[in-house]
Amino acid sequence: MRISTDFTQIPDEYGKYADASGRIDGVPVVSFPFTIAEIPNTCSVLHWELVDPDSIPVCGFQWIHWSVANLSMTDIAFEDGVVRIPADFSRQQPRLAPSAIQGRTSAASPFVGKDHPEVTMRYNGPQPPDRPHGYLLRVWAASQSIEGLDEGFWLNELEGRMREPHAYLDSATAILPSRA
Repeated sequence: MRISTDFTQIPDEYGKYADASGRIDGVPVVSFPFTIAEIPNTCSVLHWELVDPDSIPVCGFQWIHWSVANLSMTDIAFEDGVVRIPADFSRQQPRLAPSAIQGRTSAASPFVGKDHPEVTMRYNGPQPPDRPHGYLLRVWAASQSIEGLDEGFWLNELEGRMREPHAYLDSATAILPSRA
């Protein structure tokens, strides 16, 4: 599989310099668009995570910006072997892909104290406080949905299920930089 974007650095409107209309509680909430190509023919669902390992020296842990599970290939535009995830998919997901569920972000941590569901269980755009960070977008293609995950799952639940034998068919990872 291959992940691609039409940018080399996460654009301002999806991160730290987003307009006020794209923020909730000061957090950027408009997700960026991306495409997934070379998906196995037997794939029926996609799962993904967007994390920031460069946040470890800043806050002590890898920041979870977004996670999605059980996105059915029948719910999304799939043509010429390419899936196009549109901008603002995170907020539009209930309408665009009702089969999918989104997990908690690090904003849901009791150490952070956010409680708005559109911040704690949807896309949180990059806001690196110290320097440019490299964000990892990892996508898994699977032949079946993951049973037992509910809206607001924690990322370790998804990652743990991906480690099970035959849990997925293929995966891809992209590093997406953002400015400080």
